[in-house]
Amino acid sequence: MNRIIFIISLFLWVACDTPNGNSNEKAEIEPAAEEVTPKTIIQKPLRLTLEQANNLAELPLACLQTEYPNKLGQTLGEKEDIREPHILHPAFYGCFDWHSAVHGHWSLVKLLKDFPLLKKADLIRSKLQENISKKNIQAEVVYFQGEHNKSYERTYGWSWLLKLADELHSWDDPLAQELEQNLQPLIDLIVQRYIDFLPKLVYPIRVGEHANTAFGLSFAWDYANTIENKELKIAIETRAKDFYSKDFNCPLNWEPSGYDFLSPCFAEIDLMRRILNNDDFDVWISKFAPQLKAESFEIKPGEVSDRTDGKLVHLDGLNFSRAWVLYGLADQHPEYMHLINIANDHIMYSLPNLVDDSYEGGHWLGSFAIYALDNNSGE
Repeated sequence: MNRIIFIISLFLWVACDTPNGNSNEKAEIEPAAEEVTPKTIIQKPLRLTLEQANNLAELPLACLQTEYPNKLGQTLGEKEDIREPHILHPAFYGCFDWHSAVHGHWSLVKLLKDFPLLKKADLIRSKLQENISKKNIQAEVVYFQGEHNKSYERTYGWSWLLKLADELHSWDDPLAQELEQNLQPLIDLIVQRYIDFLPKLVYPIRVGEHANTAFGLSFAWDYANTIENKELKIAIETRAKDFYSKDFNCPLNWEPSGYDFLSPCFAEIDLMRRILNNDDFDVWISKFAPQLKAESFEIKPGEVSDRTDGKLVHLDGLNFSRAWVLYGLADQHPEYMHLINIANDHIMYSLPNLVDDSYEGGHWLGSFAIYALDNNSGE
């Protein structure tokens, strides 16, 4: 029943100018649109409503403190390293793996921040306080400082930890200030890991899964930009230019690979639009992905054949991550507004499947959907 309600409400979405859920205006049946050319009708980006925020909040709530199944991804140095997840990672032990637990916490912070009228706001607050305690974060720091854990969650988990920190820092709420203070030792450790690691990375990692360098640098840059950490920001911008400034003709026709939840081409665009000024970015993208400027450009959503398969369901994540790149690009560079239609199509393909989904997708895809529907991934 929840899934039916979710799908019906999806088609009642409106491009709302008040994402905090406090508007009393009735939703329009179709997104408002403006005619740009006789052949092209540009839709507005899809926006998250309070009803949908309540539904999406259920996904991280259901797994935040669910310990099993669990994929630890650890290197065992001795038999004493074999411990239960909640002992190894008392803050981020749920949602199947460490990085999913982190961005599950981000999801709830983001939803509380944008939708203060969430039905389960009090429960969410209590769970955030329970997990992101000073004691729990100190235990997380100890784990990261272990002899065999220097590269643990590099750089995907690192980037989501900094995205969580970014969201807390920019939220004017006493809870956010408390959680940020508790999280600070782990934030400082991850920032230093980035600064130490980037000069050693000779070549970028261009894949559609966790290790993608451009994705990791994008979220880290957002954090550095928010708190004005010049050392981290310069380190990211320097390496991004080293890695990507001479790239051209990214082979979008090669994408997606079978397990992708990120687009290597789009992830690179998402990073470069952040670090380059408008003129330089226009020159760069005209060589890197010139086809995007054409209003006739098309790219189909990734097709998911089996959503109970933990790898195949990655393609729903790809659809959300493509959407947030296209939304962010159009928001920053209006000449790409026609790409909003493609972003909307990608979201509409995957979003209805998030309610009553299997644990394989439900433990992480909600975060991707929320981030995509936030529309302004670079802010």
